[in-house]
Amino acid sequence: MQAKIGIVEDELIIASYIKGILEELHYIVPPPCKNYEEAITMLETEKPDLVILDIQLAGEKDGVNVAEYIRKHIDIPFVFHTANSDVATVERVKKVRPNAFLTKPFQRKDLLISVELALSNFSKTPTHKTAEDGDNYLIKDSFFIKDAQYFHKIRFDEVLYLESEGAYVTLFTEKKKYLLRGSIAQYLEKMSSRKFFRVHRSYAVNLDKIDMINTSFITIREEKVPISKNFRDDLLTLMNIV
Repeated sequence: MQAKIGIVEDELIIASYIKGILEELHYIVPPPCKNYEEAITMLETEKPDLVILDIQLAGEKDGVNVAEYIRKHIDIPFVFHTANSDVATVERVKKVRPNAFLTKPFQRKDLLISVELALSNFSKTPTHKTAEDGDNYLIKDSFFIKDAQYFHKIRFDEVLYLESEGAYVTLFTEKKKYLLRGSIAQYLEKMSSRKFFRVHRSYAVNLDKIDMINTSFITIREEKVPISKNFRDDLLTLMNIV
């Protein structure tokens, strides 16, 4: 199920711009709200998974007031965006703990990254429900990798295996490989999935992608990944060898 994202923005052109980007990315987007009262009605009737909030709104109450309502009554992630990023505004905003903050004008990729990270990080907090709780909350099993001037979204289930060499990790997908700074342990912690298993000091694999296995190596899409004897028995147990 795709996430539903509410927009609270009193400038029609900006609201339409944000709505268009989100719909291109296949999010569900209710009609934007332009003030506090409309925002509260939208929150209660549409029950969005995330809200994009302008701080400055028409009327006596602003986006921070909407954020206070969210934290008190609903507790879903929200992203602030504003042209006013002075110290006083930032201090006021910090008290409601936004999940992301965008400064106008922002680009399409900035909005995308903020939304995806806000949803992903919020879904991993201990007090929030997951799909195992029987709720329809969307879990974002993915992260962003910088490649040239863009951040590319990589779903965990796209990853075939990881190879470590020195201070770098090569992440292999079916379409491409990515060279990343860090260790295999760091990336396994980021992905935090039982599908990924360390099979060697320098390799970890996606268990769902294994095509063949023997006592020396694993075959994934015709690529051979070595198995260390230190990990072999645990791997064979996981794979239900009969």
